[in-house]
Amino acid sequence: MADAVADDLAGDLAGDLVGDLVVRAERVLVDGAWRAASVHVRDGVVVAIGSLDAVAARPGGPDVTLPADQVLMPGVVDSHVHVNEPGRTEWEGFASATRAAAAGGVTTIVDMPLNSVPPTTTVAALQLKRASAAPQSVVDVGFWGGAVPGNLGTGDLRALHDAGVFGFKAFLSPSGVDEFPHLTTEQLHAAARELAAFDGLLIVHAEDPGELDAAAAGLPEGPAGGAVYDDFVRSRPEVVETTAIEHVVEALRETGGRAHVLHLSSAGALDTIRAAKAEGLRLTVETCPHYLTFDAGSIADGATQFKCCPPIRDEANRELLWAALVDGTIDVVASDHSPSTPELKFAGDGDFGLAWGGIAGLELSFRAVWSGARARGVPLERVLGWMSSGTADLVGLGRGSAASPAKGRIAVGAAADLVAFAPEEPFTVDVTALAHRNPVSAFDGAELVGLVAATWVGGVRVTDAAPPARLLTRP
Repeated sequence: MADAVADDLAGDLAGDLVGDLVVRAERVLVDGAWRAASVHVRDGVVVAIGSLDAVAARPGGPDVTLPADQVLMPGVVDSHVHVNEPGRTEWEGFASATRAAAAGGVTTIVDMPLNSVPPTTTVAALQLKRASAAPQSVVDVGFWGGAVPGNLGTGDLRALHDAGVFGFKAFLSPSGVDEFPHLTTEQLHAAARELAAFDGLLIVHAEDPGELDAAAAGLPEGPAGGAVYDDFVRSRPEVVETTAIEHVVEALRETGGRAHVLHLSSAGALDTIRAAKAEGLRLTVETCPHYLTFDAGSIADGATQFKCCPPIRDEANRELLWAALVDGTIDVVASDHSPSTPELKFAGDGDFGLAWGGIAGLELSFRAVWSGARARGVPLERVLGWMSSGTADLVGLGRGSAASPAKGRIAVGAAADLVAFAPEEPFTVDVTALAHRNPVSAFDGAELVGLVAATWVGGVRVTDAAPPARLLTRP
């Protein structure tokens, strides 16, 4: 139906258009450019994009005109979220995480296979995740599988792929939870070979355990112990990432498979990444809002709300990450929302060796990156390229299918995942006002810009009474 409407109504139209929901704005992001338009929705899909004052053929449904200070943009697709349910729902859960997502303009999340119990390393565990998410989620949810030593060569990876996971997360160093052990370099190659046989995507936490051990040996407090932030950074130097990424590149060169490097913090790895891409290897890379917002010199000793692995590095490193985003070396930005209870995040009373390592930022991720981009003269459409269309394309949701309309863009036939956004509205982050479960975040007190005025998922505005959204499978 959408294809027929697209043929009949292509271009900038006036007159009668069909839709159950109409959203009008002076600035709508269509085909990478801003234009005055009306977006017409039926059954969760954009069926027409017309002139600003085009008349809907079926009046009576919502017809929303945004004020002049708001733009209409596609919903953010966050491909890196730890929801932790089932098993550690006191850290986070689908109800709180998806409401935080919607409040931040995120209309789709892809859930990581840890830190839930059990982790998503079997089809049975995936079914438990889906059962937990289905009745609670107000944004669309997909799932990553996990590649661990115990499921290599067992058929579990192919079974998870066939069940619809978007790819497979692997750690190359200890993950922080016992039920999700890391792969050795040899097991990394084995996983890459197994996934290449069905073109599965391997997504990698790239830190090398040998280099971690070497760094720890030179620290007086042992591995990341103590309250001094600089000691924590020295416990995870850039060589930890660069070495692990070199192992990933070697595995791709051997197998011809696909891999995605998660949460890049080290600019020292950029030359390796550029060379791998120039060689034609199928490598993609993400970084995260916290690496683009904060710098080591601004983090106080004992401030374990900033602890994450790999760590937030210095200001010069941060600016090199920004440059690599702009030049396309880094492909996408995702939140790596990894919350915990306050007791775990502040364990050890400021000891970086004891505190949980993860940043809670799902609700703020898009606005934090936009704030940094705006300060550097980078336009909003570039940010949406990294966090909406780019992440949708990474997981295969950008092309869409008959069963799953395309995400990450406003286009005829695409999912009506829409956000009304005031890009120049300043605000100060108050962690107690955020929707994620526990009031802990490195972004508390940050001065950002951008107000999310409304979020629609499949043409339905997300409110406290919003119906459950869809569970997604790999197209």
